[in-house]
Amino acid sequence: MLDLSRAQIIVYGAIGLVVLLLGAQWVARGSGGSPEPGRLAFSAGAGEQSGKAESGGGEALVHVAGAVRRPGVYRLPVGSRVADAVERAGGPRDRDRDVGINLAARLVDGQQIVVPGRRPGGSRGSGPPAAADDAPISLGSATVEQLETIDGVGPVTAAAILDFRDERGGLGSIEELDEVSGIGPATLEALRGRLQP
Repeated sequence: MLDLSRAQIIVYGAIGLVVLLLGAQWVARGSGGSPEPGRLAFSAGAGEQSGKAESGGGEALVHVAGAVRRPGVYRLPVGSRVADAVERAGGPRDRDRDVGINLAARLVDGQQIVVPGRRPGGSRGSGPPAAADDAPISLGSATVEQLETIDGVGPVTAAAILDFRDERGGLGSIEELDEVSGIGPATLEALRGRLQP
């Protein structure tokens, strides 16, 4: 039998513990695969862990909803565009028409991207689908046409809002639109009623 000193026993014990931890981590990774790269799987209690993991590291967490093949919450590198998020969600359900959102806009952490569905009659027009007059519009992916449906917003103001959003790399709240030239209190109130952050 080997005669080991107390220090040697501690060192060997520490090495054994590290090996066990690495093995457990390797087994956990092998059995807990994610649905697809970049997509988050949510279960009870997983939301908090995912939020902690995503808080740093140059990634944006975005929610892609509407007429896409795989709606859900996705993580993409900072600097990605709306087109990247839509493609990550499987692309639009109807690929042979314009999706009606600004695919070139930069993603912002926490942004929701809503891809509109077909027109009620099922037509495949080249323009964006007709929306209900009071349907909420996503601040992060609104188009000029969608913004023009809001009281007090014409083509010039709509274009100014999109330019302002693109210059800032996205908007975190509707209140930021107060800085856009031509938007007064009444227009801002109308925007609050129709836009969703």
